[in-house]
Amino acid sequence: MQYDLAVVGGSFAGLSAAIQAARARRNVLVIDAGQPRNRFAAHSHGFLGQDGRAPGAILDEARRQLLAYPTARLVNAGADRAVANSSSDFEITTDGGETFGAARLVLATGVRDILPKVPGLAEQWGKSVLHCPYCHGYEVSGGPLGVLATGPMSLHQAQLIADWGDVTLFGNGQIEPDAEQMLALESKNVRFEPATVSELRGDGSGGLIVHLDGGRKAGVRAMFTAPRNTMASPLAEQLGCGFTDGLLGPMIAVDDRQQTTIPGVYAAGDAARAMHNIAFAVSGGTFAGVCAHQSLVFG
Repeated sequence: MQYDLAVVGGSFAGLSAAIQAARARRNVLVIDAGQPRNRFAAHSHGFLGQDGRAPGAILDEARRQLLAYPTARLVNAGADRAVANSSSDFEITTDGGETFGAARLVLATGVRDILPKVPGLAEQWGKSVLHCPYCHGYEVSGGPLGVLATGPMSLHQAQLIADWGDVTLFGNGQIEPDAEQMLALESKNVRFEPATVSELRGDGSGGLIVHLDGGRKAGVRAMFTAPRNTMASPLAEQLGCGFTDGLLGPMIAVDDRQQTTIPGVYAAGDAARAMHNIAFAVSGGTFAGVCAHQSLVFG
């Protein structure tokens, strides 16, 4: 079946794009592998009307609402390949071998986090090791907090997170603040710990014990870090989409209507913007869906 719009990625950005096309009575396909980036988090915060709900529960309800429209379809699969064919439409092949055609394409494929290689960190990711203070800071606020350095951006992150608690920036061999940077940290009462972090362990009450080289330990309620990102899907590269450098990794380049450098291909969500949270993903996905539909109407 030829679809008006195919959306690759069925999380917050993708479902938001798809429902706009479905409400415009267009045939829309969502292909989703069921691996949302925030699957490690028990609760979502800061999203209007849904504060404190499990992200999986929000997505389950969103899928139910989308599929109430008779022109919407959801395929549970990964998308392995996308090509533009001779008629300027697109073909998407899933990891199950199915191929679908669409006149327009929205890439809501997200990013993959490259976590710092610290023993114990991956096991605590999304629980007591966090990346976004706006998403999770309130719940761990008021006590000692850590920032695990991954690069120069960590200096900014530590100063920001000081609004949520008493911060120690763990340099971990990644940064050495100069005199000016130390003054900036001190102005926010951020302490700098230059030692390498050898391990993170849960303290049994939801916090962390930070083990440092040399045998010292420090306790924090949570550790924030800013992992590098990489594209979670090869589709944008396969299609020849342009990329731009983001704060923590590459982003799909889009114009002011969410269209990529390939006409007819739109992108939204974490793969197409530097700042990441659910509200931003929903906003970008909504606009991508509207713009993709309007391009079908007006060419």
